[in-house]
Amino acid sequence: MNLLTVQKLFEKYLYWLSLPSIGFTDVLEIIIISMIVYQGIRWVQFTKAWTLFKGILVLLLFALFAAIFQLNTILWLLVNSVSVGITAALIIFQPELRRALERLGRAHIFSNFNFFSSSIDEVDDLLFTEKTAKEITKATFDMAKVKTGALIVIERAVPLAEYERTGIHIDGAVSSQLLINIFEHNTPLHDGAVIVRGNRIVSATCYLPLSENMNLGKELGTRHRAAVGISEHTDSITIVVSEETGKVSVAADGNLKEVRDKEGLMKRLEKLWMERNTSAGEDSIFYKWKGLLRNERGKKEE
Repeated sequence: MNLLTVQKLFEKYLYWLSLPSIGFTDVLEIIIISMIVYQGIRWVQFTKAWTLFKGILVLLLFALFAAIFQLNTILWLLVNSVSVGITAALIIFQPELRRALERLGRAHIFSNFNFFSSSIDEVDDLLFTEKTAKEITKATFDMAKVKTGALIVIERAVPLAEYERTGIHIDGAVSSQLLINIFEHNTPLHDGAVIVRGNRIVSATCYLPLSENMNLGKELGTRHRAAVGISEHTDSITIVVSEETGKVSVAADGNLKEVRDKEGLMKRLEKLWMERNTSAGEDSIFYKWKGLLRNERGKKEE
């Protein structure tokens, strides 16, 4: 394929593309739009709209593909569906849009543009470690022995910020003592769910959506239906301790399974901390930098 052939292909399929001259106002517009898009993505990422947003991105890529190869029928369908799609998006995202506008009205807009503000400790907190799994397991079976009801939701890829806002902010390191104290009878925080993000308990007394699955046993109470409900809406893992029987169950992907011992629960959580460490960036620049710092400190001490 010679240069002339490439030029003909460009003229045939990409004739509508051009490279205009760029001035100061164009650069300013690019910066402003980039800031707006960045804030929009940050907002969407912390709501359940993130999954729907990714679907919209797939449709946009498909539209770009159709435009490049001049698939006119598909382009006509997409263009004529835009108005309906915008209306549908406004209806679907109505709660999230309202919260975003409320937040915009009371927030300092430029205070959030810290692209490189994540510290090593913040990266640590994002990771769900084996120690955290052990603390949760210990607290779960200690509460099961005395039939203390508990509901512990562990966040995975889908953010739980909208459920977190329904409870009381905690932001404490995960420990068996703290979990047991939260769910102790007649304490202010014992009613509702606890949300765990990485190595932190972020919120307590949270309200969760109840499952409408008719196949769930009639003997299951509100706590178990809430555990299944949150697992239907998100990819979280929820640990339930029955107040009546002391049995421990785990809800994930809309299913509820009983766990009989600590080893069984640790096996369920092992996969969680492995994938969490991989996704949160154990090999990221923060961890490499952290390792280098530790090495340097070790050399100085020697």
